[in-house]
Amino acid sequence: MAKLEHLVSVDQLTLEIITSLFARVDEMRSVAKNHGSQLLSGYVLASLFYEPSTRTKMSFDTAMHRLGGRVVGTESAAQFSSAVKGETLQDTIRTICRYADAIVLRHPEIGSARLAASVATKPIINAGDGAGEHPTQALLDLYTIQSELGRIDGTTVVMVGDLKYGRTVHSLARLLALYNVQLIFVSPESLCIPQRIKDELGEKSLGFQEMESLDAAIGRADVLYMTRVQKERFTDQTDYLATRDRYILRKRELDLAREGMAILHPLPRVNEIHPEIDADPRAAYFRQVENGMLVRMALLDMILRSNGS
Repeated sequence: MAKLEHLVSVDQLTLEIITSLFARVDEMRSVAKNHGSQLLSGYVLASLFYEPSTRTKMSFDTAMHRLGGRVVGTESAAQFSSAVKGETLQDTIRTICRYADAIVLRHPEIGSARLAASVATKPIINAGDGAGEHPTQALLDLYTIQSELGRIDGTTVVMVGDLKYGRTVHSLARLLALYNVQLIFVSPESLCIPQRIKDELGEKSLGFQEMESLDAAIGRADVLYMTRVQKERFTDQTDYLATRDRYILRKRELDLAREGMAILHPLPRVNEIHPEIDADPRAAYFRQVENGMLVRMALLDMILRSNGS
């Protein structure tokens, strides 16, 4: 049986683990429809969020409750934990491991999840480390692609917007390197995909192209992955204002796309997808949200029960 001790990076994910996890996701869909189960009765999940979150935190919390477990923690750890007194992340993790069976961590610093895992005696799940990674988002994105298109291999995935700071893009691109896909990165030069990601994709022989025109790329997309320009990652707000409205998906752009394309977005959106697109059957981003809960149910079940935490 495929096992994970921690999930801090997509580097840990293999095709065997993903296949096993996605089989559990399909089972969890039935569990959710039947108003939950007691698979994780008696387990406690610590939710430790140093940055704001709606979907990730609530989906983990809901996933745990639907499986009969309990959740403790804070969604404002930067203000309402001993971090304000100068406690290190390592000591916070050592402490929480005495209370809970697993920890979901969101933190503004790249590498924070790895640091936490290095001292933890319980599983650590990375819920986003600054502009670094977001492995559970990559998993739910991948599952949504499979669910919407019926396949992953042979697809062309067009990623649009903030590719420099977008941790969801970084994780998904690296995860897609396990498959036979074509990637097209669409961004202004100032927000292009980091060189370290391109180097890794090149080492894994994953084909990719870079463009600045959405119109030139959208007709080739099986998956259109839109992202917002992240105001909170900019030190110069002039730069943010210059790029925030560069790509907006409206009916005009969608008329250039394939009928069977799937539109994904990690959310929240600001204005990069016009609300008029929401009614289009290709708009999969709210189905993607539900998949996030199901994937996290499967992941918690896999990590907690498989490891006997």
